[in-house]
Amino acid sequence: MTEPLRLGIAGLGTVGMGVVKIIRRHAALLEARTGRPVVITAVSARDATKDRGVSLKDYAWETDPVALATRDDVDVFVELMGGHEGAAKRATEAALAAGKDVVTANKALLAIHGQALAEQAEANGRVIRFEAAVAGGIPVIKSLTEGLAGNEITRVMGVMNGTCNYILTRMETAGLPYATVFKEADDLGFLEADPTLDVGGIDAGHKLALLASIAFGTKPAFDNVKLEGIQRIAIEDIRHAADMGYRIKLLGVAQRSARGLEQRMTPCLVPANSPLGQLEGGTNMVVIEGDAIEQVVLRGPGAGEGPTASAVMGDVLDIARGLRIATFGQPAATLEETPAAQTGLPAPHYVRMALQDKPGAMAKVASALGDAGVSIHRMRQYDHATTIAPVLIVTHKCTSAMLEQALEGLAATGVVEGAPVALRIEEL
Repeated sequence: MTEPLRLGIAGLGTVGMGVVKIIRRHAALLEARTGRPVVITAVSARDATKDRGVSLKDYAWETDPVALATRDDVDVFVELMGGHEGAAKRATEAALAAGKDVVTANKALLAIHGQALAEQAEANGRVIRFEAAVAGGIPVIKSLTEGLAGNEITRVMGVMNGTCNYILTRMETAGLPYATVFKEADDLGFLEADPTLDVGGIDAGHKLALLASIAFGTKPAFDNVKLEGIQRIAIEDIRHAADMGYRIKLLGVAQRSARGLEQRMTPCLVPANSPLGQLEGGTNMVVIEGDAIEQVVLRGPGAGEGPTASAVMGDVLDIARGLRIATFGQPAATLEETPAAQTGLPAPHYVRMALQDKPGAMAKVASALGDAGVSIHRMRQYDHATTIAPVLIVTHKCTSAMLEQALEGLAATGVVEGAPVALRIEEL
């Protein structure tokens, strides 16, 4: 009989228990597809007495994930604890040092420590697989490292945080303000323990850094990702965007230029009739562009027990089949250190401001924009009952640097109340 592939699972939350359920439910199917049994020999979590809905009595229990990672009866260490420091990092390093392959859903760990871990894995003849770390059940890592490996990738972009997409689409469909929908998402359990990871774009930024590394052959560089969350998006922005045929999405974009690697995770306006514009609720979408394939669109569930556990098992089965791929698609030593670059491509921008309703105010705004080389394509002033007028401007195409100069000029006019909301319009 072929030797079984023996798993040690660290972390028995939603995803960990999803993996346990798949292995118990589909044992025969998994063996048929890999040619060998896939079994769990040991698990680890903080509380062994907790009722998780499935009996774990058949598995050895370790309270210390490092001890689990180094057990002789574990071939693959499955890290589902989360966190980029502490137990997850120590246990992953210990597993590699002990000659174990690693499967993880930990986007933060790899975005921050991925280069060092990849080098350690290769030095020990091991592999790290992390399909579940990006876009939930969508096989985007496999697509980039395998199916599209013959392409020179030119751009990767997408909606990669289901919670943010839920909040933005819920605001639009229900006509509710951000604060109300934020609380609703929290009550439903959609938010991380630290909500800033979601709404601040950090979670999605980790994912973008991993995709960029694979796509462009660069060292993971999360610190170079430009991050802007959705906290300042008001219901007015949602409505104004819809009036113009757009929807607001937290959009990640990575592309390489002569200046370096551009990585940004920011709210943008996208055409309402585009694939990204039609994306609803907690669904994720990743768009990959390459010289041979032109454009590939991958869409699917971005989180949840089933989709994420499915992605974990995809990696486990690849290892069971004997598939060995470098962590980021090529040897770690060949990954380049690429400088961060701000996009130089001009684009139209949406600018919403609160303007003092007095003579000459609009002239000062137009002058500030003109001094920065920014011209007005469309402008609307909405009805108001106070001395402050809501004004919406859509610019002609301009660079990010020009827009930043314009915003500084607006602040100096003395007629704009507070900081304007400025969003890039991506014509996909």
